[in-house]
Amino acid sequence: MRVLSGPGRRAVLAGATAVVLSLTTAPAAQATHHEPETRRGSLVLVGGGLKDDNAQVYGEIIRRAGGAKARIGVITAASVPESQDPDAGDPDKCSNSACNGAYYASLFKRYGAADAQWIPVDLDHITNADSDAVAAQVDSMTGFFFGGGDQARYLTTLLHADAHTDSKVLAAIRRKLTRGAVVSGSSAGAQIASGPDMVSGGDSYQSLRDGSAPGYFDDPTRLGYFPAGGFGFLRSGLIDTHTGTYGREGRALRLAADTEHNRVYALDENTALIVDSPGTRHEALSVAGPGGISILDLRKARTRTTPAGWSISNARYSYLANGDRYDPRHWLASPGHDKRPLIPDTSSSVPANTDVFCSAANTEGTPYSFRATARALASTRGQHSATATTYETGPRFTVTFTTEPGFSAWTNDATTAQTLIGMQIAVAPQQEAP
Repeated sequence: MRVLSGPGRRAVLAGATAVVLSLTTAPAAQATHHEPETRRGSLVLVGGGLKDDNAQVYGEIIRRAGGAKARIGVITAASVPESQDPDAGDPDKCSNSACNGAYYASLFKRYGAADAQWIPVDLDHITNADSDAVAAQVDSMTGFFFGGGDQARYLTTLLHADAHTDSKVLAAIRRKLTRGAVVSGSSAGAQIASGPDMVSGGDSYQSLRDGSAPGYFDDPTRLGYFPAGGFGFLRSGLIDTHTGTYGREGRALRLAADTEHNRVYALDENTALIVDSPGTRHEALSVAGPGGISILDLRKARTRTTPAGWSISNARYSYLANGDRYDPRHWLASPGHDKRPLIPDTSSSVPANTDVFCSAANTEGTPYSFRATARALASTRGQHSATATTYETGPRFTVTFTTEPGFSAWTNDATTAQTLIGMQIAVAPQQEAP
């Protein structure tokens, strides 16, 4: 499988910086994002790292696009364009929008789509976004897939930057969604479905320590966001990606608190959040894949800033796995039909965790560290609270996990806490020794 652009570790877009920066301050109210109540389409959003052997997710996209009659439009404008790829001439090494589009198109055909075509919009072909011919190509599709890379390139290529309004191609995709098409994406292609305050970068520790700011920054550890947001396909919560792999739970909590959002959908790699009837009162979510989706609930959360640093208390964390469902209107998570309540079977203490957000500075860091502590607590008999700390100091942050009344854990093998619902989370700086 070709390696696509990484999750947030990227250079500022060549030739597009001014356009991108203008999007950071464009008011969301200017966006032409209509949310009709009759919407019948669906979203399949993957947290990045979509493997080419993930038949479950590719099959789900194709099924929703019409099965054997599916026609998939592949949009890869988040990738570097061919003109910026030094390996553009080598089909075995290239990683630009055109060759990535061909790569995904071949995968969809392999999994049974009747047709899959690259939609030729990228930094080399920005004018195509308002081409009647390309919009007609979009109209002939029954489903769409947005590839990974940098979500800022999607803003640059598919939106009119100053007004944050749809190009003809994006408007056509939006119409198809309202008429029943599936819109899918991975990594940046999932992130771009966000409404206001779409994340642009940042690592958890620096996010907790320094807070967020609107913008797009050269420093990939700095928590930035676009106030005007992405395409607005999913607005019932913020979206984050590559969550467990890069320990992004901390940055998701900080961005949501700073921008006054009370819910985050934090997506793991190679796993899909499926959204039926997005944007309507019938919106319903489910999970498909080997990983899971974290849902952070900040409705009752409280934040505080002291000389020691920033803290948050009374946030809620749920981790939903394959087959689990979520009703965003009622804030209700439901385990899959194959799962049963977990009966804790160990009396050992929860293992120590000194790198809860899998710091990039720790060469021995473990992905999914946050989830590991949460699951260990759920599996431990007689223990209702556990702590974990950040790898970095100055200050070092402590995360406290608590299983208060209302919390539940679910399993399909009687031993592993696959699904967690309603665990309480608090993050606070440690007091420095005198």
